[in-house]
Amino acid sequence: MHFSADALLFDSDETLVHSVRTVVPAWTRWVESYGLTPEDVLRVGFHGRPAAAIAGDLLPAGQVPEALRRLEDAEVAAASGVTPVPGAVELLASLPSDRWAVVTSGTRRVAMARLTRAGITPECLIAVEDAPEHKPHPAPFLVAAERLGVDPARCIVVEDAPVGLEAARAAGMATIALTTTHLEEELKADAVAADLTAVTVRITETGGLEVVVG
Repeated sequence: MHFSADALLFDSDETLVHSVRTVVPAWTRWVESYGLTPEDVLRVGFHGRPAAAIAGDLLPAGQVPEALRRLEDAEVAAASGVTPVPGAVELLASLPSDRWAVVTSGTRRVAMARLTRAGITPECLIAVEDAPEHKPHPAPFLVAAERLGVDPARCIVVEDAPVGLEAARAAGMATIALTTTHLEEELKADAVAADLTAVTVRITETGGLEVVVG
């Protein structure tokens, strides 16, 4: 599959970095400290959702601010176990720094802890604090395109979660899905790959990006 684009927008967790194996123990300890179970988290929806939304579904409103502070501290501490998704570092190195961004539902502090640990330092990071709405709303991706100065229709989103792919489609962007957390049949995308080793980029004579998957 070939694409023509001006910028690539990447989700973070399980798209650029393998973090689930560090997140699950941290979240398990966190929910159990409030008398809840991991099944309660799965019931309200977990992957691709902001922690504030999940906490708001699980806890009384008065407990949410302190609970989020505790969770963020735990996630930052757990970032030492994060590794890059295969091909991530090499793919980003092939891109001009002003032609890609990271768009995450996590907080800026957590995202930077994980990305830095994996050797990834984005110039443009759109975290949960940076957009008025969150995935599956298109706002985070539209904010990223605006920050990069790129037409949304000339952006490609790389995601692993259905909620993120839904947001990308709503933003009018092409999509590449990675099967790091979901089966291919669960991912409605223009192209699907196992990881980022399958994605290559060439800068064209006119300055555009030629993206090949497979």
